[in-house]
Amino acid sequence: MTIDILAYGEAMVEFNQRVHDARMYLQGFGGDTSNFCIAAARQGARSGYISALGNDHFGEKLRALWLAEQVDASHVLNDASAATGAYFVSHNEGGHHFDYLRAGSAASRYASAQLPLEAIAVAKVLHLSGISLAISASACDAGLAAMAHARKDGVKTSLDTNLRLKLWPLERAREKMRAAFALCDICLPSWDDISALTGLDDRDAIVDTLQSYGIGLIAFKLGAEGCYVATAKERRLVPPYGVEAVDATGAGDCFGGAFIARLVAGDDPFRAARYANVCAALSTTGYGAVAPIPHAAQVEEILGSS
Repeated sequence: MTIDILAYGEAMVEFNQRVHDARMYLQGFGGDTSNFCIAAARQGARSGYISALGNDHFGEKLRALWLAEQVDASHVLNDASAATGAYFVSHNEGGHHFDYLRAGSAASRYASAQLPLEAIAVAKVLHLSGISLAISASACDAGLAAMAHARKDGVKTSLDTNLRLKLWPLERAREKMRAAFALCDICLPSWDDISALTGLDDRDAIVDTLQSYGIGLIAFKLGAEGCYVATAKERRLVPPYGVEAVDATGAGDCFGGAFIARLVAGDDPFRAARYANVCAALSTTGYGAVAPIPHAAQVEEILGSS
């Protein structure tokens, strides 16, 4: 099977706190780029993953997940000397909060020499996130090398800004993300991330800055406001789809996977963003990063009736 959308990063096991009993956690799966791949696959795209897992029970569970979700994991390596990463999600009146157990994980040991260059060269889109670059120096080098290789072969590159300052200091994040912006065709920023990375607080000024790197398409995720889509010729706010949200974990990843899947399917950016807004909104109506991601039929039913 030809893989149209490849993503590079780290998948992890998730433990999500139950609202009715704070002592209980529901085991699931996460990792922003893995969530992205699953969201893309549920919208009908042929997606695949580049990463590494520990040779452990959780690594086996993630492989079983990707098999069930029809995400190609043939480029996910096993590292017998490292563990699969994990994280915990807790909830309070301030929203959801993350605690990670990922230092020294298998994915953080990934290196440029391990990249599947032939697979990258024949994909339509290569996707990364700020987290893909933040988990270690070697993983960062590999991510930037993957982007450079993709562009050399005419493959579009997609970047979600996902900024986690627990993983790297802001100065280094700014340096490496600037390098990634210079290799980026499609950028999927979120407000808190990109305002911290650029030092700007004006939407259009941020878009201007991103476009100065040569980024051709920007889908600025604005949560309850929807999405601000910018091309070289047009900028337009695409309105949100209203739902009663219970857990926003992974909603931005879901948006990205749906957005890129619809671009690959032939939608224009504004139509793709409308679809992705609905998809991401539906993903917030259940708990966890993966389980609530809707399939294409659910999204199309809503779009068809609106």
